[in-house]
Formats: sequence, C-alpha cells, structure tokens
Amino acid sequence: QLQLVESGGGLVQPGGSLRLSCAASGFTLDYVAIGWFRQAPGKEREGVACISNSGGKIYYVDSVKGRFSISRDNAKNTVYLQMNSLKPEDTAVYYCAGDSLLYRDCALSYSRYNRWGQGTQVTVSS
Repeated sequence: QLQLVESGGGLVQPGGSLRLSCAASGFTLDYVAIGWFRQAPGKEREGVACISNSGGKIYYVDSVKGRFSISRDNAKNTVYLQMNSLKPEDTAVYYCAGDSLLYRDCALSYSRYNRWGQGTQVTVSS
C-alpha cells in the first residue's frame, strides 16, 4: 500500500522542540517533493515548509522561519521537520504530503500535493 506516515508529535512546553518524521511506504521518495502542513481547530490548512526531491529547494512560511527546519534522507525514505522554540500557536495537526509531478521544486499550496499522511498532533502548552 502506498502511503505516507507521520510520527513524532506530542505535548511539549513552550520553547521546547519536537522532530516530526514523514516516512514513505510502498514507494520511493526519490522523485517526490514533500510539504508539511498544519491545521488548527477552526482554521484553514496552512503550508509550513516544503522540500524538493533533491533537497535543493526549501521554503518556509514566515511564521516558522528561523525556528523550523525541513530535511530529507532519501536513503531512509524519510523527510523530517525539526521544530524548535515552539509556541502555543504552533499547536495543530501536522500533515506531510507528497508531490510526484512537479518534484524538482516545491510549494506551500496544498493543491499541489497528491498524497497525504494521516497527521500527527502537536500540542504546545504549559
């Protein structure tokens, strides 16, 4: 079965860190760009970060620049989102998504992506 599986979410205090993982099952990420998105209750889904298939193109939404870092290890078929200096407003369900068509670049638009994981909850609270 072709799927993306997120892991690494949880409860963390403000200022803390988490590392999310997005692992591909049943297919290779070598020709797939990956985006991380989040959705808080009552809010629209928001693009957080994305990375092209080679890792040469990376983009972040302004609210996470300098705090979050996206990376990938194609040998492990996994993409990571390192989240530091977490704030309560980062609380959301985080999803990873794959774009297997325009994979040499990436974008923070969810319409670009054709395969989605099930999401992992991140809660930032004291």
